[in-house]
Amino acid sequence: MTPGPRRKSRELAMQMLFQADVGKQTPDQVRATFWKTSDEVDPEIRGFADDLFRAAIAHQETIDTLIAQNSKHWRIERMPAVDRNLLRMAVGEMLAFKGTPFPVVINEALEIGRRFSAPESINFLNGLLDSIARSLIAK
Repeated sequence: MTPGPRRKSRELAMQMLFQADVGKQTPDQVRATFWKTSDEVDPEIRGFADDLFRAAIAHQETIDTLIAQNSKHWRIERMPAVDRNLLRMAVGEMLAFKGTPFPVVINEALEIGRRFSAPESINFLNGLLDSIARSLIAK
C-alpha cells in the first residue's frame, strides 16, 4: 500500500531531521542537498515536508525538553537516531500544526516508525508521544 501524501511528507521531514542530526549539517545545507536527490517529489508533498522540517528545527529546544521530560529513563542523545528524529518531527507537528489532532500525529508517527524503526521501538514511541500529547493538552 502506498502511503498518502501527508505521510510521505512526514517521512521526508523525518529523513531531513535525521540528516541534520547525524550529518551535522545546518538546516540550509540539508535542504539544499536533500532536495537535489529528490527532484521528482510532488510540490504539495515537498511543501508540507519543508514546513514540518522548519517547524521541528525552529522548536527543537522546546521539543527536546518535552522529550527529555517525558522519557524518564532515556537521555535523548542515547536514543536511536531514527527514533529521536521521528519524535522531533511528530512533536514539531503537535506544536506548529494545531489543526492536526494529536491522535492523527501519533498514529502517523507510529506507521512511519514501523517502516524505519526497530520493532521494539513502537511501544516506546507510542508511550512517549502519548505522554507528550497529554502534557501539551494540560497546558
